[in-house]
Amino acid sequence: MGEGGGANILTIETSVFAFASDLADEGMASVLDNAAGRAGLGGITMAAAYHQGRDIFPHNPARKVRFLDGDSVFFRPDPARYRGLKLQPRLSSLAQESDVLAELCREASARSLRVRAWTVFLHNYTLGAAHPECACRNAFGDALLTDLCPSNPDVRAFVRALSADIAGKGVATVVSESLHFHSLEHGFHHERYFIELGLFGRFLLGLCFCDHCLEAARRRGVQAEKLRLETCRELERRFAADPGPEPPELDRELVGAFAGGEMAGYLETRAATVVSLVAEAAEVAAAEKASFAFIDLSGAVKGYATGRPQGRPAAEISWQFGIDIAGVAAACGQLEAIGYAADPKRLRTDLAAYRSALGPERPLSLVMRPMAPDCDTAENLAAKLAIARQMGVVDVGFYHYGFMRLQSLDLIRSALDTRI
Repeated sequence: MGEGGGANILTIETSVFAFASDLADEGMASVLDNAAGRAGLGGITMAAAYHQGRDIFPHNPARKVRFLDGDSVFFRPDPARYRGLKLQPRLSSLAQESDVLAELCREASARSLRVRAWTVFLHNYTLGAAHPECACRNAFGDALLTDLCPSNPDVRAFVRALSADIAGKGVATVVSESLHFHSLEHGFHHERYFIELGLFGRFLLGLCFCDHCLEAARRRGVQAEKLRLETCRELERRFAADPGPEPPELDRELVGAFAGGEMAGYLETRAATVVSLVAEAAEVAAAEKASFAFIDLSGAVKGYATGRPQGRPAAEISWQFGIDIAGVAAACGQLEAIGYAADPKRLRTDLAAYRSALGPERPLSLVMRPMAPDCDTAENLAAKLAIARQMGVVDVGFYHYGFMRLQSLDLIRSALDTRI
């Protein structure tokens, strides 16, 4: 269905993010009626593979607080695609009972609605704990079990298999989350940091120095072992004493100068690793006739908690996660930005930075929250949609069906019907 308008108004495709449990608990027909009829949306973006979590679901008739059956897939995987691979998908209990994704594809097609498959690739504690050799490792050699490493050949093989498997289920798009390196924070529940490491210290402690990352950097001429040792020494200094005042945000040029400039080459290596992995995942999805979109979580890093991101635009911190915005967009065809911002002016700033990095022709998508802390009126959301149109956004996803009150669906409909 999507969102249309006059000849001079950009048509924007629309969908709502949802869990398989939302569809199973409320009923497929009820959710699709709410999304298409009540909110006026053009599709569902269902989590086909997702991480762990505990959430509140205000209108779910089965339960209000749910511990997600995380690190799992919510469809029936094809065992042949994973034959001989070290990493295997974990089937959720829901998918053991019913194939929600297959049912969604059938029901949505009958209603001319799109289905996009929201896929968390590398943030997976269960697989990391079972195969620590596939997880990222810090400069001291400690395994960061929540995050699989994009450089690891076994991880890359799993990504290709998972992308092809999901794409082959009949979805329009594989929407990839967590297909990059991660920071130290938000890796595990009940994380504790009782000493001040500073922004740079936390960045260093989150870098992966596994054997595969080190070898990839060496092939690009980086003195990777020197960098690892310098990283250890800098962190030891920060473990022993507070680092003192630092700038409010990391500067890539200054970070790249670390260890005699070896860090710059390491950052370039990380970005090249992610771009090549995205290209591989998108290629196998395309072979199954599905498009591929890459979610850059930088906007969530800045705005998730408060809806009031500060400092530089989100696009300017993506490098910290090994994300080359233009590179990944070229590799897969579409970049999806996170617009968690209450102020429309801030959203414009962020989208302008993405558009500048992508150029005028590359497709740009957007994820917004039609609820607190980002939005409380249809006028606010309509203003953001107007900015999205002006910035050439082609697809808007609303996060998240199960988390929002049903009244937010009315707000979405009103905003979509408003022209500014």
